[in-house]
Amino acid sequence: METEQITFKTMCAQFDVTPRTLRYYEYIELLQPERRGRSRFYGPREIARMTLILRGRRFGFSLEELRQWLSLYEEEGNTAQMQAWVPIAEEKLNLLEKQKAEVTEAIEDLRQMIGSVSAELP
Repeated sequence: METEQITFKTMCAQFDVTPRTLRYYEYIELLQPERRGRSRFYGPREIARMTLILRGRRFGFSLEELRQWLSLYEEEGNTAQMQAWVPIAEEKLNLLEKQKAEVTEAIEDLRQMIGSVSAELP
């Protein structure tokens, strides 16, 4: 039974990425599509990896961190991958919470400045 595959163009559209991004992810070995001639086809494995890559990028993981994490699955399996992920994810969560606090403080400072300056205007 043949697994369902999608084309390069469909992969770009489905994940809202540029062709350049998709080719780069392939170049740095995050993705390994099946090739038939000059065409690339992406199966369930590559689609799942792309989902994880984009989610990881959103959380602030570098492409190298993601490459290493995805490689861990290939080498040692799902349990090892998840065990490695939890402490790294907790670190990223702490960083995001710190950034959120800094942004909240900056917003409040800016509001106060706007209020002060507005009060001085005729």
